[in-house]
Formats: sequence, structure tokens, C-alpha cells
Amino acid sequence: MSEPRWLSDEEQKVWRDFSAATRMLQAHLEGQLQHEAGMPHTYYEVLVALSEAPDRRLRMSELADARKASRSRLSHAVARLEANGWVRRESCPTDKRGSWAVLTPEGFAALEEAAPGHVEAVRESLFDPLTPEQVKALGEISAAVLGRLSPKCAAAEAELAMREETFTDLGDSAELAKAD
Repeated sequence: MSEPRWLSDEEQKVWRDFSAATRMLQAHLEGQLQHEAGMPHTYYEVLVALSEAPDRRLRMSELADARKASRSRLSHAVARLEANGWVRRESCPTDKRGSWAVLTPEGFAALEEAAPGHVEAVRESLFDPLTPEQVKALGEISAAVLGRLSPKCAAAEAELAMREETFTDLGDSAELAKAD
């Protein structure tokens, strides 16, 4: 086993500041959305993804991929959004196992109401303290980190999806066995 590549004092400080800043930013944005719009950030992100999709609809698998969420976690969020009347599910006519998530007019209205406050919170918390050069650097840094993590996360997501699919198949088999 090789020796760990310990962080330098400067790297340790940057890491801790970055970690604290991202946690605080997420907590602030979560609180703002909960307080002003009555929804968690996860639900807001689902509504945004659907609002940007053609015909305001996405296959559930595409929505999970777009949100970088497991299918089971996304299914739970969509169920809650359905209960609010903001999203509805439709069966996929070409794939009996697939379904679509569709943004309802009420969901779009909820998003339109939530967006201005959320955008202001993002601007005020993240962009206002930075110079234009720092915004550009933040974009480059974010792209570099995403570029490094995306292949690893994609492999992990594929493995998780395969496990969920196997579990679903096993559940379907158990249901069929009960029916026999």
C-alpha cells in the first residue's frame, strides 16, 4: 500500500473553507426555498428539469440522470410532487416498464412563483461576493472537478441502476410466483 498523499497546510485550509462554504450555501438555499416556496431544493430541481424539457415531460430514467439521482429517490420525489398536483406520471406506450414525468400547469405556476426568490438567493450568496474574474475561475474549477468525478459517478450510478433493476425484477418474479 502506498503512502497517502497528505494535504499541505494551504490545501487543508482551502478544502475546509470549500467544504464549509458549499454546506452553508446548500443549507441557505434549502432554507430559502422551504421558507418562501414551501418546497425542498430537490423538488425545485425536478420542476426546473421538467420545465426545460420538450413538452415539459421526461422519462423517469432521463429525469433521474438529469438530476444525478437514483431512480428510487427520484420516484419518491415525484410521488410527493404528484401529491401536490405539480407533476403527473404517464405510462410509456412503447415500454410497459417505463413512465413519463409531466409538469402540470400548477407545477409550472409553483416554479414561476419560487424562481425569483431562489435566483436572488443564488445571486446574493454566490455571485455578488465574487469579481467577474472569480466567477470565471469558479466556472473553470467546477468544470475541472465535474470532469474528474463524472466518469466515476456515472459508473457508480450505472451499478446502482443495475442493482435497482435486478431488485425490481426479483420483486416482479415474486409477484408472478404469488399469482401462480
